[in-house]
Amino acid sequence: MKKYKNRNSVEEKYKWDLTEFFATEKEFEDTYQVVQKNISKLKDYVGCTKDANQLYDFLTLEIQTIADWEDLYVYAYLMNDQELGVASSIERKNKTELLNLQFENAIHFFAPELLSLTQEEYDALFQKNKKLEEYKPMLDQTYRDKGHVLKEEEETIVSSLVNAMNHFDDMSSTIINQLHDYGTVKVDGEEEVIASNNYRHLMHHKEKKIRHTVRDQFQEKLGQYSTVNAMFLSSYVSMNDTLAKIHHFDSSWDAKMFHLNLDEKVFHTLVDTVEKHLDSLQKYYDLKKKVLNLKELTPYDLSLELSPNNREYSIEDAQDIILKAISPLGDDYFHKFKKIIDNRFIDYCQYKGKCSGGYSFSTMHHNSRILMSFNGEFDSVSTIAHEGGHNVHHQYVMENNPLEYRDTASIVAEVASLTNECLLSSYLAKNGRDKNEKLAGIANMLDVIVSNLFGAVREGKMEEDMYQMVHEGGTLTKEYLDQLSYDSLKKYYGNSVSVDDYLRNGWITRSHFYMNFYLYSYAICISVACSVASKILEGDQETLDRYLSFLKVGGDKWPKEVYQVLGVNLEDEKVYLDAIHYFDSLLEEFNRIYSE
Repeated sequence: MKKYKNRNSVEEKYKWDLTEFFATEKEFEDTYQVVQKNISKLKDYVGCTKDANQLYDFLTLEIQTIADWEDLYVYAYLMNDQELGVASSIERKNKTELLNLQFENAIHFFAPELLSLTQEEYDALFQKNKKLEEYKPMLDQTYRDKGHVLKEEEETIVSSLVNAMNHFDDMSSTIINQLHDYGTVKVDGEEEVIASNNYRHLMHHKEKKIRHTVRDQFQEKLGQYSTVNAMFLSSYVSMNDTLAKIHHFDSSWDAKMFHLNLDEKVFHTLVDTVEKHLDSLQKYYDLKKKVLNLKELTPYDLSLELSPNNREYSIEDAQDIILKAISPLGDDYFHKFKKIIDNRFIDYCQYKGKCSGGYSFSTMHHNSRILMSFNGEFDSVSTIAHEGGHNVHHQYVMENNPLEYRDTASIVAEVASLTNECLLSSYLAKNGRDKNEKLAGIANMLDVIVSNLFGAVREGKMEEDMYQMVHEGGTLTKEYLDQLSYDSLKKYYGNSVSVDDYLRNGWITRSHFYMNFYLYSYAICISVACSVASKILEGDQETLDRYLSFLKVGGDKWPKEVYQVLGVNLEDEKVYLDAIHYFDSLLEEFNRIYSE
């Protein structure tokens, strides 16, 4: 795999093309000025909810302003991530963030105004101006908040305080990723610095002694400062609980259910179903122990690949494999994915100074751009399939919805990406060059399900417990979080994985705990993705048709309505059982090929 010293050494064909956003810095500045002017104009619409025509004009200007600001912000974000530490990029990103605060303050009048209307006054607006019907789903969602929105000046104060104080995740991340010295380890005769961004790679090393050393040094350092991390997390959870109370919700959990318009039965069914079938997870760990020929499976063995794939993939190899894997989704989907490749929507290569990780970031106006660090291994192929799923999903949403509804709730969004991963693994299981590649395809999907279903449910339940503790007047101490993490892992591992005290640190590096109940979204999405992908691969045309329709639904529908397009009822355990049965079938298929 070719290594790059810096961004300038990367071939243009492997860099994303951002000129669709702004071709020149002047274009960026011109749009910035337009957004600033429009923000000032929005303030002139105070009282617009009393006049249907003024209300329509306000909403049209508001949506256009948001769309233009998104282009500014996403462009600034992408430019910053492609080369971290560049002063002009940092300044550009900070400017757009400040612009958003100005926008939020400019429109704080609107929600309280709208909610002050009686039901009769509200309904009359749509009679007086029929064009308002386009915005009705959006307005209905806002009007539904009646009783949970404060007065304009109160909302402004709350918003300003949250913007000023909500840096708990950044502070925790800075300590973990920048300030800690985790020491070094000798790898293949050379000293290598242990860091958060190479920890996973080092934990894949075949020598147990190296894995043991890396894990012990990393976890020991985390433990030394875990009291500080507990303070950050406790403060973040307390902030959310306080905000919920300020907005007249019983709790943060109650607020989350309200904003998703879901019954909590969805999540109780999810957790109950998964925890009744932990034997499936434990079979996976037992399989890993057998395949790796270990007497016992320890925590420092868990990162080892179930089936190492020694093939090195070029970027072109990855593109070709994925296009073949997603072919069951039909010609239109295929051509949309090809558009990602042909139009340089992906920034592939890794080099010093580039942001790590992978994501797909889109706007109302433009297709998403995908950031990744291609390393020639199968996980990079999987990343392209995953993030490409988000991109194609947004293409469908853009084609079929007006600006204001070109968004997708997080509890829906991951279905498109995870379905692609299912298809990719299935393709390799059948068409891999050799036995190892076939097994690696299945192993990848097993790992995805372990992380996104079993892992996300386990940590999602932990998060629920954290919020309950704070809501009842408690504090998230190091001791409490350590025990919560240890107990949950012991429950899920059963007798299949040996446990040690370092398992108590599991909560410290989980950034998703700073995302206010996001973890359950992964579990729901992987469940649906497994169900959908398995049926499509069986040739179920009705499921395929439903899936393509599902990808076209915009933000004017609630999550449960979007899932109804797929024929999925999230309160029914069937979808979660389907995912577990799919997981079991993958274990059987792995065993079959492995035994050949």
